[in-house]
This record gives sequence, C-alpha cells and structure tokens, in this order.
Amino acid sequence: MTSITQKCSKWFFSAAIRVVTLALFLVVFGASAALAQTKGYVTNGSNGTVSVIDTATNTIVATVPVGGGPEGVAVTPNEAFAYVANFGSNNVSVISAATNTVVATVPVGIEPNGIAITPNGAFAYVANLGDDTVSVIDTATNTVTATIPGIVRAFSVAITPSGAFAYVTNDAIAGGVTVIDTATNTVAATVPVGELLHGLAITPNGAFAYVAVGNPRSVAVIATATNTVVATVPFGNTPLGVAITPNGAFAYVSVDGNTVFVIDTATNTVVANVAVGFFTAFLAVDPTGTSVYVPVNSFFGNVSVISTATNTVVATVPAANGASPRVIAFAVRTQGPTNKDQCKHGGWQTFTNPTFKNQGDCVSFVNHMNH
Repeated sequence: MTSITQKCSKWFFSAAIRVVTLALFLVVFGASAALAQTKGYVTNGSNGTVSVIDTATNTIVATVPVGGGPEGVAVTPNEAFAYVANFGSNNVSVISAATNTVVATVPVGIEPNGIAITPNGAFAYVANLGDDTVSVIDTATNTVTATIPGIVRAFSVAITPSGAFAYVTNDAIAGGVTVIDTATNTVAATVPVGELLHGLAITPNGAFAYVAVGNPRSVAVIATATNTVVATVPFGNTPLGVAITPNGAFAYVSVDGNTVFVIDTATNTVVANVAVGFFTAFLAVDPTGTSVYVPVNSFFGNVSVISTATNTVVATVPAANGASPRVIAFAVRTQGPTNKDQCKHGGWQTFTNPTFKNQGDCVSFVNHMNH
C-alpha cells in the first residue's frame, strides 16, 4: 500500500511539474510574441495625436495625444519609446510604447520638423525649421545637450548606420544637405543637391543617402564616402518622402500626388509605381521589409500598405477624419551586440551597425539597449 501511495505521489508530482513548466513556457512565449509585435507610429498633424498601428493586424491599437502639429517621429532601436517632433508647440513628446502615454516633454528649437535617433538609442537629433538649428536630445535624461546652429530651414534628419554622421535636408531656395559629425556635433560638410529638399534615407550599408529634391524634381543620390552626388533620378511630381528596404535593394519614394515610385538602387532607375490615396506624405518600410506604409488622404486620414513583393496596395488602415497623417516610423533594427560578452576579446571591433570606439563603448551600448 505504501508503494502504491509513493508511486501515485510521484506521478502527481511529475504531472504538476509538467503543468507548471507548460504554463511558464506559455507565459514566456506569450511575452516574447507580444514583444515581437511591430508597431508603427503615425503623426496626425491636424489633431495633435499619434496613431499606433499593429502591423500584424493593420489596425490602430492606440491614439496618443501629443503636442501641437506633430510632424516627425522616430522610434528607439529597442522599441521602448517614440519621439515626436511637435511643430506647433516647439517641443518633443516622448511616448512610452509600454503604456502608449507621453512620459516626457522636451523643449527644443522653433518649429521642430524632422527627427532621427542614433543606432545605439542614446541621442535624438531634431531638425528645427523655424530657427535653423538641430537640437540633440540625450534620451537617458530627455534633455537637450547640444544645439547646432546655421542649418537653414532644417527639415529632415537621417543618421548613418554607424551613428557617426547625421544628414540634414534644408527646405530652402539655396538648399543643400548638411552633414553633422555626431562625435563633435559640428558641421562636417555641406552637399549642394538642389532646392527645397524634403525627406531622405540612408542605405543599410551606409554607403548612400537618397534625398527628395523639390527643384529640380528628383531624387539625388549622395555617396557618403565623398559627400558628392553620384546619381540623379528625375521625377514629374515633387518627391516628398524616401524609405529604403532593409536589404538596400529598393528605395520607395512618395510624391506630391497619389503615387509611390520604386527605385532599383543597383541601377538608380524607377522600376515600378504604385497608385495609393491622394495627398501622400512621408512613408516608411516595416522592419521585415515586406511592407511599405504610406500616410495618405490628409482629410480622411488613411495609411496605405504596399506589399514589396508585388508592389500593390494590400491593405488600408483608417484613422480619424481630419487627422492629416504626416509621418510614419518604425524602430530601425541594429546589428549590434546583444550581451556584454560579445564586446570582449576585440569583439567590439566586428560590429558595423553601429560601430564602437572601444570595448567600454560597446558595453555602454548593451546597457542602454537593455535599459
């Protein structure tokens, strides 16, 4: 009888362990799946909000009130925060992705428009169109630690995958692209490419910057090694936004109208065009590279979703009437270290997106990403 009791006890104990293990697995797996969900953040210029899109379902899962006239938006590489440039209230709202609430407001220059975050997530660069400056926000403290003057009508910002340089377009008659050395926060070069510049994007290998030019209507291709224009792709309409696929093969360009054009970056020729809603704005490619999200229809506030496999619109995400969606952003994935051990024994030298000065710099990156 004792033997039977012992066997039963062992069986129930083993079964209980399996149940607990399974429960833990489901909790961990569920948490991982939740964290893996990709969110897109869309600024709505007319009603002072940001719409949060779940790309798994192409639905809006939250609407977050921010400052006045939000324009640019950028997401930290760890997807923990979204930084929103509020053109109308001269500040930046910091949204927590965990709660979809504003957790900080940072005063910057006049009429902030474009914003980009360094690959290590440590700094946000904000283009202030109204006072010709770029503000640098330390994301650890959410304070402005540097202001870079003399950038006429600073409009959009993109940062190289190494984090070494920030490229800023100038929405001015005597336009150009200003190159900022992020180590010193000083202007390292100015590249003349035309007038009335809008969005820009840098290829994942950091070799080229694609710039939307208003006059002449074109996309200029800058070689970042020499900071010279090496190709020009002409357009009939005014290019607005540029986004590049994660493999660097294609650049998607929204224009003043109802079309998105596709540039083959190997030949710098237009290979496709996709009809979307009218009044296109500043688009983005999702981190998987499978879809392009295009804010369109300023009055109705829709976002068109383009499949990169077929270059057709496969979904439309509706927003509130009168929202005037302006810019959409996703987290830019890095290929940096995921733990401190990868920084040891010279491992810090093997990373290119971002690059590191030494082992301590590499460890700091890991600490910041974990935070």
